[in-house]
Amino acid sequence: MRKNLQSFYYLCPINLRILKIFKLIIFVFSLLLSACTVTKFVPQKQYLLDRVEIKSDQRGFDAASLAPYIHQKPNSKWFSMFRIPLAVYSVSGRDTSRWINRRLQKIGEKPIIFDTLQARLSCQDLRTALQNLGYMHASVSFNAKVRGKKLHAIYTLHPDEPFYIGAVNYDIQDDSIARLMNNSYKMGLRAGMPFTVNTLNEERKRLTEFLQNHGYFKFHKDFIQYTADSIKGSNKVQIGLHLYKYRPSIDSAENFHPRYKIGQVNFLSGDSDRIHLRRHVLEVNTDIKPSNEYRARDLQSTYNNFSRLQAVRYTNIRFVEHPDTNLLDCNIQISTNKPSTISFQPEGTNTAGDLGAAASLTYTNRNLFRGSEQFSVALRGAFEAITRLEGYSDRNYQEYSIETKLTFPQFVAPFLSTTFRHRQMATSELAVSWNFQNRPEFYRRVFSTAWRYRWSEPRRHLNYRFDLLDLNYVYMPWISETFKHDYLDSVSNRNAILRYNYEDLFIMKIGFGLTYSDGVNAFRANVETAGNLLNAVAKSFHFRQNAIGQNTFLNIAYAQYAKFDFYYTRLLQFDLRNALAMHMGFGLAYPYGNSTVLPFEKRYFSGGANSVRGWGVRELGPGSYRGTDGRIDFINHTGDLKLDMNIEYRTSLFWKLHGAAFVDAGNIWTLRDYANQLGGKFYFKDFYKQIAVAYGLGLRLNFDYFILRLDMGMKAVNPAYTDKDSHYPFLHPRLKRDLNLHFAVGLPF
Repeated sequence: MRKNLQSFYYLCPINLRILKIFKLIIFVFSLLLSACTVTKFVPQKQYLLDRVEIKSDQRGFDAASLAPYIHQKPNSKWFSMFRIPLAVYSVSGRDTSRWINRRLQKIGEKPIIFDTLQARLSCQDLRTALQNLGYMHASVSFNAKVRGKKLHAIYTLHPDEPFYIGAVNYDIQDDSIARLMNNSYKMGLRAGMPFTVNTLNEERKRLTEFLQNHGYFKFHKDFIQYTADSIKGSNKVQIGLHLYKYRPSIDSAENFHPRYKIGQVNFLSGDSDRIHLRRHVLEVNTDIKPSNEYRARDLQSTYNNFSRLQAVRYTNIRFVEHPDTNLLDCNIQISTNKPSTISFQPEGTNTAGDLGAAASLTYTNRNLFRGSEQFSVALRGAFEAITRLEGYSDRNYQEYSIETKLTFPQFVAPFLSTTFRHRQMATSELAVSWNFQNRPEFYRRVFSTAWRYRWSEPRRHLNYRFDLLDLNYVYMPWISETFKHDYLDSVSNRNAILRYNYEDLFIMKIGFGLTYSDGVNAFRANVETAGNLLNAVAKSFHFRQNAIGQNTFLNIAYAQYAKFDFYYTRLLQFDLRNALAMHMGFGLAYPYGNSTVLPFEKRYFSGGANSVRGWGVRELGPGSYRGTDGRIDFINHTGDLKLDMNIEYRTSLFWKLHGAAFVDAGNIWTLRDYANQLGGKFYFKDFYKQIAVAYGLGLRLNFDYFILRLDMGMKAVNPAYTDKDSHYPFLHPRLKRDLNLHFAVGLPF
């Protein structure tokens, strides 16, 4: 007992304060949850809607999918469990002249009082929804269970047998449309399909789009109507699709639908002066061409093409009909942005108590050659006062960098057809940067240049990235003698990974990336290789080798490796306030040929705000590696293989404040045995024993355009230790040892 007390008081004062805060939070939550006053604002002879249940008497029917048709929902819950907003409201007093009562009622949520009228309307809407799904004889019953002043509402669905489409008849009353459909339209309704409103609406929408893409500018879906006759004694319905002739108004006579062609295409300025784009750029991005048939898809693609041009603020397209003809003039009004902007961004830094400041100045021109080319120059400077660094000269950290980018709003490449370039929403980017870093231990210079392509397919929710050429030259002009002695040249403390990353290095890579996101599922895959082209040339031209047998280019050893990453996220939305996010990430990188170690920037690390949040950045792994020297462990806590698994329950609290509860698992491993990373190599029979686990809570301030995030992660399973107390901190928690706080911008995944 005495030993436990001593370990408790060993905690630092800040952790004692955290404990007191947790105790206070737990006390407040317990008070709110145990409050029996949640019904004190419920009037007499009325009931609090405590719970709503929707079920079906037909096995296998998805009743939960019809929950949106229920008009009244119970009060919201945090994490789908705790009705905290209602409890906060109920704690307030009835005297609204007092500030505290008004504030509690504003923060909280007023009790939902059960309304019989809303219940009847819900039954009607549920029955209509079932009929729209093809259950023509469906019914809905309602039952209520009352306990005290709380009511449990139960909606029971009785779908009965579903109906199907029997015979289908297309009644096309316009001869020209009938001929067009016979030649190039595939009928969407067939016997045996489910008889649902959605099925009928989809066919009407599809047929309308087909005609609007074949010159029928004035056609709309109201010209298409359905008739339905049930077949006695069966669950089949005969469908008639009627496409009526053109009638511009009720008093007008019926006629054939007019079919239009494009006359002139005119470009108009939406500004006070001329359009600040070349004529060729305007024409290339316009899919509406003179003498072509009117097509709705050309209109939409033209809007899309202009919307991605950085120089364009907005686009307005109008069609003007020639009197007594079937010609449409197209007027495209373009309004452009200001071509040049300058931005300034200051920063503050604190690295292990060393305070610093940084600032960046960026100039951007969105229309450099009057073709919506974007050119930017970013200058950045940083300073950090370094203290408590024994054995080194009294020097502070300084960093200066310049980065330039030139982006073209199209593919810039030979051998590509005009049709392909025009069809893809693509950009081409040239980037060049130069970075100077001066530290007490070393000086570092990094030169980078790259040529990249990016394009997208919005309909398929796909985005692509292709790095055709990415060059990085790392130059170390000076390394202090103390740093060399301690970490690079000392026989007793020689670190191969550290030594490799403090030598001059040349990286020439190509890469490809693919991302997909539809709001529910999202994945990202990246693959890159480096050094293969140089290695092929080296063998042919017999490049000079250095002292350890590496081929060199311009007397600098080049890196050779292959790397693959894959990330997947699935979001399950339970209601407007609660969702579950599941994430998995996997990465594998392998050095070969001219390299035995990956460059530091290409190695994986674990821990931090977007990984296993019970650990800080570069504090976990590889494998069961524990760490020895805190000054250089940042480079030892890296690996060649990474696995992340996360599950996070997200809930809306109040105002713009959101909460989260999460469990994270994962680690990194090396593919080779390195002397300074004992226990870090991946073995299939052991890796699952080395998976670290963390849990925690988070708060988010959601301002829509950006999210501020604070996560508190606790270690649950620590693979770096084998003794029971340290290996399972979940059972033996110590805040000083196991707690990590992370502040970040944006969601973790």
